[in-house]
Amino acid sequence: MRIMSRPKQRAVIARELMMVSRAAHMLQRTGLAMAGAMAGTFVAAQLAKGHVVLFGTLAFIVTTIVIGAAGFYLGIDIPRPALRATGRIDAVELMSAGGIFLAALAALVSVYGIIFDEIPPRAWEFVIGSWWFGGVLMLATAGLVGRQRLTQKVAPISAGPIRDQRLRR
Repeated sequence: MRIMSRPKQRAVIARELMMVSRAAHMLQRTGLAMAGAMAGTFVAAQLAKGHVVLFGTLAFIVTTIVIGAAGFYLGIDIPRPALRATGRIDAVELMSAGGIFLAALAALVSVYGIIFDEIPPRAWEFVIGSWWFGGVLMLATAGLVGRQRLTQKVAPISAGPIRDQRLRR
């Protein structure tokens, strides 16, 4: 048995805790992706019942499921910017909230239609599909923009001394 100093023990424990935290976060993201895929499946099933040729194709159903998984994976857990007293609304947060609402509403209406064997009028089929795709697109866009914003803030911090030397010249 090897004896480690206290700082090394703390570093090992911190590294192990970080690995567990990352694994838990990945598990959470995977669960959200599965929820998005499940909601996409319900929306695709409901739209396919409307006898619109495009909605009944395997390509459409697979696309709906994949887009749902990607949108929910990317868009629900967006990094928050540092709080500022600017009084401005964060567009990324608003897009994420609106996107999850629209996608969940489309999934809820679809599940209702499937369970109670209701087929909405054709115009409503397109409305439900628009809610779904619009919501998931908003989610994915918000997630990508939020992550890009975070990356842009981290890059100047990590390149701090080099940037300062360039400014001195």
